[in-house]
Amino acid sequence: MSDRKYFGTDGIRGKVGENMINPEFVMKLGWAAGKVLAGSGTNKVLIGKDTRISGYMLESALEAGLSAAGINIGLLGPMPTPAIAYLTKTFRSEAGIVISASHNPYYDNGIKFFSADGTKLDDDIELAIEAEMEKPMQCVASDKLGKAVRIADAAGRYIEFCKGNFPSNLSLKGLKIVVDCAHGATYHIAPNVLSELGAEVIEIGTEPDGLNINRKVGATSMKAIVDSVIKNKADLGFALDGDGDRIMLVDHHGNVIDGDQIVYIVARDALKSGKLKGGVVGTVMSNLGLEVALSTLGVPFERSNVGDRYVLELLRQKGWSIGGEGSGHVLNLDAASTGDGIVAGLQVLAAMLNANMTLNELSRGMTKFPQTLINVRFNEGDTPLAADEVKNSVLEAEVALGERGRVLLRKSGTEPLIRVMVEANDGTDSRKWAEHIADAVRKATGQ
Repeated sequence: MSDRKYFGTDGIRGKVGENMINPEFVMKLGWAAGKVLAGSGTNKVLIGKDTRISGYMLESALEAGLSAAGINIGLLGPMPTPAIAYLTKTFRSEAGIVISASHNPYYDNGIKFFSADGTKLDDDIELAIEAEMEKPMQCVASDKLGKAVRIADAAGRYIEFCKGNFPSNLSLKGLKIVVDCAHGATYHIAPNVLSELGAEVIEIGTEPDGLNINRKVGATSMKAIVDSVIKNKADLGFALDGDGDRIMLVDHHGNVIDGDQIVYIVARDALKSGKLKGGVVGTVMSNLGLEVALSTLGVPFERSNVGDRYVLELLRQKGWSIGGEGSGHVLNLDAASTGDGIVAGLQVLAAMLNANMTLNELSRGMTKFPQTLINVRFNEGDTPLAADEVKNSVLEAEVALGERGRVLLRKSGTEPLIRVMVEANDGTDSRKWAEHIADAVRKATGQ
């Protein structure tokens, strides 16, 4: 992705009003995307957003730019990211545009695109859009301007899609579920999906005001839902993030079930039913416990770089369908073209009912290895990973841990940090060796 001027691994993201997340830039981006996409198929692009107050402004800017390029626009309003991927495909649109900064605070926002088949845009299309951005913006003739319509039944369509991913012979009747929507894009979707499938639903994080998205709620802030599950004696809790593409679960004891554990539960259920294609993809940060548990089942496991984009790429290369990250991005390509928090949650519920087990019982097949993560800041231009003392410290740790642990050093993609991660079957060992390596990194950077 280093040849990109604007696009990162997950679209364009930043603080509202600064750099690229401002009306002028976003209108030009809409126009440039429209120029690249114009002239084929339906000549229509869908726009959806999460609940940030800046979404109104950025939606209008995109709409103006696309219209100027002669593209018709379907406005979805607040909708989860995976819903926009799904609706882009079902409406036979040229592309779908998501206005969201996912799990970030309200003052950030971003723009990302889905292709006509509901997947991330190909690199060549992103590069073509960037090339158009360098040209002066011109408006098509008035009779060629794009028209905008609001799609009134978008939420209903997506709710039915989610329900369609739950086995028709099963019901959630008798289950009490807490749903935390992070005051984000799933606030009017997830509670309806679960209640229409028969569950008793307790809602939190479903009152967005434009400023409270992800604030002390949702998949990145689990205390609220843990407290609610215990207080209400619920069977489990669903915690989604601001744009609904990731999920964390809570069992009836208040234990958090993360993305690695969800991937394990979904994969094991698929294996039992004979629907598992090949193996499972995680990332270099996936817990070693996931790899060990899958190995016990005889399921192959591969690691990609961090990011659901890279998980998806490796799944496609392998012809596999299930993968994800500990942060709660869970992919099952047999069900959805991108990570979908609600769909992943429903698959866990189906696994519970199929096995006649609680979420707590279902998650016991995988034991997470204690993991210590230390961030060490370094000066731009330094290359601490190449230092002999750092390499030697890693080798010492790997020899000492053997098959009982794992060491990972990597540069952050967003700030000047070396991330030191050590896993071991003993928490004392993981902390000891992480500190040992972090000290070597500090020494290599003159700290």
